[in-house]
This record gives sequence, structure tokens and C-alpha cells, in this order.
Amino acid sequence: MSAYKHILIGLDLSPESQQVVERVKSLFGYSECQLSLVHVQEPLSFAYGGDIPMDLTEVQYQLEEQAKQRLTVIGKDLGVPIESQHVIIGQPAQEMHRFANDNNVDLIVVGSHGRHGISLILGSTATGVLHGSHCDVLAVRV
Repeated sequence: MSAYKHILIGLDLSPESQQVVERVKSLFGYSECQLSLVHVQEPLSFAYGGDIPMDLTEVQYQLEEQAKQRLTVIGKDLGVPIESQHVIIGQPAQEMHRFANDNNVDLIVVGSHGRHGISLILGSTATGVLHGSHCDVLAVRV
């Protein structure tokens, strides 16, 4: 039995995400805890800062739909129902904190690329989640 009741699994949907999924299965696969899958997409307007003089709404929508389809596949693998699969638009660490606080999450699981040196100082999503979280965080090295 797990000490955790609600686990947020934050996925970037890269190929390495499967390592995070496998770790969750190995640690919590037979427990009764609730799992929520969360993928946070930064708005394209953040990435391009208005440098592209065009409406990116349709592209953003297509990316969101692709993410939902990928989460559906992962959700089936983990037995996570569709209503517990979330694609959120925003800043990844902030949105995971918000989701965790709003949904009584007691563990956030994210992948960590194990950055060193200046990359570690500048931060990563895993570092951002760790430093602002009010619950436990498990960073899975990928």
C-alpha cells in the first residue's frame, strides 16, 4: 500500500517520458492511489514573443490535440481514466503547482535530465517543480 493518495505525473511527452511511466508503474502499479497525468504546454506566444506576425491559435490547438492523444495512450498503459488526463496551457512548474494544490496531490513525479553547471543554475522544469511544491516531488532521472 502506498503512503500517497493522489499522484500527479508530469510528462513532457518526449521519448524519455516512458521511463517516468515505467518508474511509476514499478513503484505504484498495484496501489490504490489516484493517478493524474499532466502535460503542460507553453503558449506559442511565449516561445516566439510576438516575433511571428501571424495567428498561432490553430497551431496551438493542433499541438494540444496531439498531446491529448499521446496522454490517452499513456493513460491506458497506467489505467488512468480520461477525466484524469490533463493538457494545460501555461508555465510547466507553475501549472503543476496549481494543479497539485487544487487537487490535493501529495506527490508529483517528473522526469529529470540531470543537468549540471550553468544549466542547473538556470533551472529546469524538475527544479522549478521541486522548489515551489507544497508536496513531495520524485524526480526520475531520464
